This record gives sequence, structure tokens and C-alpha cells, in this order.
Amino acid sequence: MKRIEAIALAARAAEEQNALLISNIGYPSRELYSVCDRPENFYMLGSMGMASSIGLGLALARPERRVIVLDGDGSVLMNLGTLATIALYGPKNYLLVILDNCSYGSTGSQPTCTCYCTDLAAVARAAGVGMVKEANDPQSLAPALKGQGVVVTKVEAGNAPVPIIDLEPEEMIKRFIQSALPAEPS
Repeated sequence: MKRIEAIALAARAAEEQNALLISNIGYPSRELYSVCDRPENFYMLGSMGMASSIGLGLALARPERRVIVLDGDGSVLMNLGTLATIALYGPKNYLLVILDNCSYGSTGSQPTCTCYCTDLAAVARAAGVGMVKEANDPQSLAPALKGQGVVVTKVEAGNAPVPIIDLEPEEMIKRFIQSALPAEPS
């Protein structure tokens, strides 16, 4: 499965679940923007390794709101401590989807440790995450996107030929904040 196909499935699930969707830096954010731009999407433009933590903080701050995070294997490897924190708090409204293409796709496709020996599903389980699934095709990924915890999905290496995001960072954050805020009492 191509990463952009997995991202499209996650975007569709986020729309159906009225979820906030946080996307990893670089090409994954560009791919999400190209398949399904919406104010409820937060496109990371920097801070590699922090999408899972930002999403976790948002899920804890807004327990009534569903939060889905798209992160890459390289970013999760850069911030492994996030798996222990996800395990500790285990919010039912939070799902981390690790798109494992065995490479640092946005910086030249250098191989990550998952290409050789590291199993991120096993690492998540060892960190104490109670709900860990592996989904390596659209048929297994689609139902996994309804759950909580961590889903690790193997995707092909390579970036889709998508344009850069043509929104200014200030515009992205403003519209995301507006969509993430609780509704005003009537």
C-alpha cells in the first residue's frame, strides 16, 4: 500500500468521525493536504517527532473530541518516549497511526531502523500501550482507524508527487484552533 493511500483512508475516517487529524512533517502533510484539506487537519511544518505528542496533548485537553495522528517511523523513532506517555494516559479518544515506510521519506529516503531490526508494534507493546494493531493493507487498516491506541501500518517507500501546501502557517493554525475549540454555549 502506498502511504498516500493509507493517508486517504485515515482522512476519510477522520471526516466520518469528526476527528481532529494531526499529520507528521514533510511529505505526509503535503499528501494529506492534497487528498483531503479541511480545517480540522493540523499540518506539521517542523518539530520532527512531535506529532504524536501534540495529538496526545490535544486528546487529553479535549476528551470529548476524537484525535487521530499520522506519524512516520522516523519521527516515532526520534521520540520513543511518546509511546510510554501514550501508554500511561491511554486516552480512549486518541489513535496514533504510524506509517512505517522504513525510511526518512522527507529528507532523502535514508533507511530507518525499522528497515533492519526495529518492530514499532513490539516497541509500543513493550512501552505498555494496551491497544496495538498492525494493518498492512486497506482491508485491515480501515477498521483499525476506528480504534484507539497505536496502529502500525507498513507502507511503500516513496513520496507522492504532490505540491507544497499553499496555506500560510498563521492561516493553518487559526483555522485549526477554530475547529478544535469547543462550541460556544447557546
